[in-house]
Amino acid sequence: MRPAIIQEQTLQLKMNQSLIQAIQLLQFSGMEIIEYIRELSKENPLIEEVDVDYEISHFKQANPSEVSIGEINQAELTMYDELKNQLYSINVPDDLRETVLFGINSLNEDGYLDIKMADWAAHCGQTLDRAEEALRLIQMLEPKGVGARSLQECILLQLPDSGPFLEELLIDHLDWVAEENMTAISTHFQSTEEEATGIIQQIQSCHPKPGQLLSAPKTEYIIPEAYIYEEGGNWNISFYKWHSPTIEINESYKHLKVDDKQTADFLKEKFNQVNWLKQAIQFRGNTLEKVIGTMVERQRTYFEHGAFMLQPLTLKEIAADLDMHISTVSRAITNKYVQTKQGIIPLKFFLQSGVKQKDGQQTASFVIKQLLAELITNEDKQKPLSDQGLKNRLHEEFGITAARRTVMKYREQLGIPASTKRKK
Repeated sequence: MRPAIIQEQTLQLKMNQSLIQAIQLLQFSGMEIIEYIRELSKENPLIEEVDVDYEISHFKQANPSEVSIGEINQAELTMYDELKNQLYSINVPDDLRETVLFGINSLNEDGYLDIKMADWAAHCGQTLDRAEEALRLIQMLEPKGVGARSLQECILLQLPDSGPFLEELLIDHLDWVAEENMTAISTHFQSTEEEATGIIQQIQSCHPKPGQLLSAPKTEYIIPEAYIYEEGGNWNISFYKWHSPTIEINESYKHLKVDDKQTADFLKEKFNQVNWLKQAIQFRGNTLEKVIGTMVERQRTYFEHGAFMLQPLTLKEIAADLDMHISTVSRAITNKYVQTKQGIIPLKFFLQSGVKQKDGQQTASFVIKQLLAELITNEDKQKPLSDQGLKNRLHEEFGITAARRTVMKYREQLGIPASTKRKK
């Protein structure tokens, strides 16, 4: 068969630099955009630095006590709570449960055991072997490394299958690891330097303080994109200045005449960069305004009547309303907040899963959680409501049908223990 040149016409979707930058900036918060522009201005002399510090400072002074609602009504779990919540996943003998709980409470904030084994056993009235068994159970929990008594043990727990000489290396030659002395390691253990490099890289991938992976994140001051308020029976959205910052070009470059081609090309590139940035910021601003506008319209009853009127809402529904791709909507609401009379709220809060009722309507999961919390707060503390009892009360008092498993899941998400542990 003779080779031949065939001409074909095909369609290909290619993203230019402006579109790539627009997608990147879409998922930035207003503060992140300001920082991005400031970083860009360091290598682009045409960009005048964006100055919104006064407006941000003024906002903070006007809202000194504002914090994000975040995951509203979700209990902030400590490392100890999260480890205890994992105990259902392992087989803890009944006669060892209290010993395991005492061991978890004896971990320091980094996840290391902060008590001697003999003292642990004596305090719980157990033998040393039983205390060791309790420790092994704790060390089965996530993240790997919790319950360690030393850095070496912490790493070994995270790398259980990393070769025969790892334990000796960590216990007897930890200085070689710290110095990354591949030659000494490969010579002593009769291995190649590539193998030594591999084991060092594995060790470096371990977290030296695994308990910190479960520590509650520190709350940072959150700056919202917009303010939602009611006026004359209408709900309005007012966007802050940092939502869509104006990019100004340095006056000295606007009418600069350059004869040198290299300099001219440089300035042209930087002018294009500014134009791309302006288009990306405009795209982000327009998209976010449409998404927030749709959310406010869809959740109008929430703004008018409060949390118990929050409606089920999905990304797919918003995307369909706006004729956008779901990924575009998802990027637009990532790490974005709005200020309302209920406080500063993440946009993702307005996306709620729903529980279908007999009439075909859905009740937002958040509303059911609110009602469960209220029922438990007002229950008889000597006869607390079981999950089945909570299910029945939801139906009897509020006409909400929910499976017992759903009730249990929501109760656990709220950080509320089972009825047997609530009894006083």
